[in-house]
Amino acid sequence: MILVTGANGQIGQVLTKRLRQLHGADNVLASDITKLDNYTEKFEFLDILNKHRLNEVIGDHKITQVYHLAAILSASGEWNPKKTWNVNLNGLLTMLTLAVDHKLEKVFFPSTIAVFGNTTPRINTPQHVPLLPETVYGMSKATGENWCNYFNKRYDLDVRSLRYPGIIGYQSLPGGGTTDYAVEIFYAALRGEEYTCFLNEDTRLPMMYMADALRGTTDLMEAPKESIQIRSSYNLAAMSFSPIEITREIQKHIPDFKVKFEPDFRQEIASSWTESIDDSFARSHWGWNHEYDLEKMVKDMLENVTI
Repeated sequence: MILVTGANGQIGQVLTKRLRQLHGADNVLASDITKLDNYTEKFEFLDILNKHRLNEVIGDHKITQVYHLAAILSASGEWNPKKTWNVNLNGLLTMLTLAVDHKLEKVFFPSTIAVFGNTTPRINTPQHVPLLPETVYGMSKATGENWCNYFNKRYDLDVRSLRYPGIIGYQSLPGGGTTDYAVEIFYAALRGEEYTCFLNEDTRLPMMYMADALRGTTDLMEAPKESIQIRSSYNLAAMSFSPIEITREIQKHIPDFKVKFEPDFRQEIASSWTESIDDSFARSHWGWNHEYDLEKMVKDMLENVTI
């Protein structure tokens, strides 16, 4: 049985569905602190800080693999740093500890480009660089990477991780991230509304379409154990673009679409991140390769977003 924590999130909703397609609906258990309306599949209410309850869920359902997605994201995290640290880091430590106790086969931990900061090259950021993130979200993920590596070396826990760029998809809305604009912008365009972007027009960030993110995640988890040579977290990349670039691509389909730029506190977060990623280790170790570029992604989003 596969357990997905944080299954209500932007990635969690779509990944849970994908895992059920791959492994069967009865073999994937979704969990979160609330239950989405009209959710009929296997689900458990779960606070990842409740070690006793998490231990029960793993034992009762005979869990063998975990996709540990539960976390507070970058922008939301700055409103309550201590809570973010507690949920993101202590929740992970609880999961890793119980994974060892229950001898789980595999654990997936999502990291992020937020682990990078002003100590890292902004262009083609290498896999191995000094990490000095400037948000508590990035701090928790960078520390989490180290704990994942430690549990692999110390306890031989098969833990695998990806540094996700900004994820864009039509299946679910984002929830408090610094790259949320790249999803919100499509809804405004299709409603015929002007969009107010919270980043500067020329702020380039690494991005990825949801379909690629799902495939990268499942490919990583299904790769032979000997292929996984990095146990902190793999760089993962697909494309990089700025708000003005995605605006112009949308305008090729909706010429009257307008965007104004009014940066808020999220601009400072974005400015501390990298512009592009070198993910050559992921490509050589376990065969990662993205499918969607900006043009193909915009076309697919406009065809599939429901308003």
